[in-house]
Amino acid sequence: MKNKIYSFINISGLTIGIAATLLIFMVVSYELSYDTFQKNYNSIYRIVTNTSHKDGNTEHNPGMEVPAINAVTASFPQFTKTVPVTEADWPQFTVLSNNKNDVAASDKKFIEQEKTALFTKPSYFDVFNTTWLAGNKNVLNDPSSVILNRTLANKYFGDWKNAMGKFLKLDNTILLQVKGVVEDAPENSDFPIIAFLPYDALKIYGTMYGHSDNWGSLGSNNQLYVVLPQTGNVASVNAQLNTFITKQKEKDLSSSRHYELQPLKDMHFNRHYGTFGDHISNKNILLTLALIGLLIIVMASINYINLATAQAIGRSKEIGIRKVLGSTRSRLIAQVMSETFIVVVISTCIAVLIAKLSLPYLSHVATVPADISLVNASTVFFLLAEVVIVTILSGIYPAIVLSRYKPVQALKSKMASASIGGMSLRRILVVTQFAISQMLIIGTIVAVSQMNYVRNADLGFDKDAVLILPAYADSGHRYRMEPLKQQLLHNPGVESVSFTSDEPSSNNKSATNFAFNHTEDKDFPLYLKNGDEDYIKTFGLHIIAGKNFTASDTLKEVVVNEALLKKLGITDAQKAVGKDIRIGGGEWVPIAGVVKDFKTTSLRDAVPVLAIFPGKDNYYEVAVKLRKGNIAQTVAQVKSIWEKTYPEYAFMSHFTDETITKFYAQETRLALLYKIFAGIAIFISCLGLYGLVSFMAVQKTKEVGIRKVLGAGVANIVYLFSKEYVWLIAVAFAVAAPVAWYFMNNWLQGFVYRINISFGIFVLAVVVSFLIALFTVSYRAIRAANANPVKSLRTE
Repeated sequence: MKNKIYSFINISGLTIGIAATLLIFMVVSYELSYDTFQKNYNSIYRIVTNTSHKDGNTEHNPGMEVPAINAVTASFPQFTKTVPVTEADWPQFTVLSNNKNDVAASDKKFIEQEKTALFTKPSYFDVFNTTWLAGNKNVLNDPSSVILNRTLANKYFGDWKNAMGKFLKLDNTILLQVKGVVEDAPENSDFPIIAFLPYDALKIYGTMYGHSDNWGSLGSNNQLYVVLPQTGNVASVNAQLNTFITKQKEKDLSSSRHYELQPLKDMHFNRHYGTFGDHISNKNILLTLALIGLLIIVMASINYINLATAQAIGRSKEIGIRKVLGSTRSRLIAQVMSETFIVVVISTCIAVLIAKLSLPYLSHVATVPADISLVNASTVFFLLAEVVIVTILSGIYPAIVLSRYKPVQALKSKMASASIGGMSLRRILVVTQFAISQMLIIGTIVAVSQMNYVRNADLGFDKDAVLILPAYADSGHRYRMEPLKQQLLHNPGVESVSFTSDEPSSNNKSATNFAFNHTEDKDFPLYLKNGDEDYIKTFGLHIIAGKNFTASDTLKEVVVNEALLKKLGITDAQKAVGKDIRIGGGEWVPIAGVVKDFKTTSLRDAVPVLAIFPGKDNYYEVAVKLRKGNIAQTVAQVKSIWEKTYPEYAFMSHFTDETITKFYAQETRLALLYKIFAGIAIFISCLGLYGLVSFMAVQKTKEVGIRKVLGAGVANIVYLFSKEYVWLIAVAFAVAAPVAWYFMNNWLQGFVYRINISFGIFVLAVVVSFLIALFTVSYRAIRAANANPVKSLRTE
């Protein structure tokens, strides 16, 4: 209460620092908690497949060939449990109103976009935690049964209790009866399965879901989870697994596929394989966040140390009297530490309130649920630990400094700056603070610049105003495709329409072996995209040699990209036109043209060698290029046309640019987090700097008065206060720049296409730091300079 300004500065800095670290802790601990609730957490593994190529590249796939899954499930005793699963992508469930087989227009239809339904066996529920609301695992032995989670059952039937015994139709083909309901998976699960389907149904409908008995067919949809006893040796089992599967294969199949156990605890953090959840976390990003939190709390503690030691001269007489009256050094240390503890506790209470108010916005900057709880055992323990650590970190040095005062010097007010640690210590602490601030400023500039580069990068195709709709190219619906296309083209708001397997940039990584110009198969895979004759026009791809392939339902001509030519050593694209290519085990067909490279996935990855060709059986999407103008009205008209064509299906759509945005969701959040925490760091450093300058102004009251009497102007006084801090910021920059470059350069290595960390970024960072510090110092210095020199000289 005697030093309200300094108490306010200390409490404000610690409050902001503790609130920031608390929120960071909640994000990091939440991400690290994924699936840790599973009873078999340390024993569950997924068997993944890695395909090596002679060019040194490796393809990673979370799945296995179905024959390999069957062989391991039946004859590999090393595993106590095996769980085969096949994913049903974007399943459509139709709620049948009269328990009939045929779908009526009145029936409710739902496409569960970005939700996962699994074909699996009852053993799934022995391995993964499940709370049953109705039914039991054995219902999956019935090939016409389905188990829903609570949310889906409530959505379809009003209340999950009404779901039992009701009928659904999956993808307008498989008739199913609800025979079980389970509780939703926790938010921090990579297995948010909405429906469990009988694995035996794949004996009839397997081809619809990529469930092939061909050893050469490898897809991510077909996966195998196993339980390995704690005593099992993973490396030994990997070797046995590869030996076992190799013996099952036919002799003429490639042996470049290698199988290995991926532990459950790795799945949430390994982007090579993916999960059934909505995102993959990057452990390096989590580590960066934790480090930022640590640096912020260190900055807040530095503020406290700086101000406490700066005020030590003012407390010299108090300490001297206490010592004369018999106070020991240990009691003085205890007094200062208890004062620090009280300040930290006050700051923590306010910080918890700020964190509570910030929770609704936390999900906008991090992948955490909107209703994440602030009060739980881990956060309480964290706060208690933080109070103890911050108290020690902030209070121990001031306590030692004050307790070592000599009573005679203290009572005579002869304490020098050197006696309290000197300006040298405060200089080091200020340099540390501004070094941290500048590292965060540089990190923010780099992250924002990279994300701007990503958003504005030339992807090699036109992503604007392309609406993606479902297509159904199976034999029962194929006759509707051309009429749908013609109706869409007659709409004045539609520029072009194409049927395709997928967009130019997507998560599709379909690849196969190939041969070129009547030679043996190449030692690297060819990635595939199917599209009709309007694919290139609709997505604005650029043909640099030859022409587009002619209209066809099947493979007769192909268009390849520049990356393929580079890999083959062909420098003139025109020379590739007319050459023959064999895709998989098919016939030789000519190359009709070459397109300029376009990005097929995110900018993290290089452009793969690629072929585009017709393939009506693989048309899963309709791409509709819209004219600029009243897009909302055109979308509504497109929807109406589509629903009339496919009345038995639910409508869904998205724009191509939305797909691309999802590629960089985590990086976008990271850039935003950098901005927020850089702002917090700057705020805390400014608080500390303001406090130090305020203390200096009080100490130099008479000096300022004398200088003004002798003719010094405001600019001279500002220079007096700021000259030292300018040099300290320069030293801080020399420390921060190489550290920031190292970490941000490593982060950028995750992108094949990235910005260069230019000298201008560092110049901008140091200029921002100088301006912020100058503003902070100048504000307090100008107040001191404008004070009446008469009053200043009378001050005792």
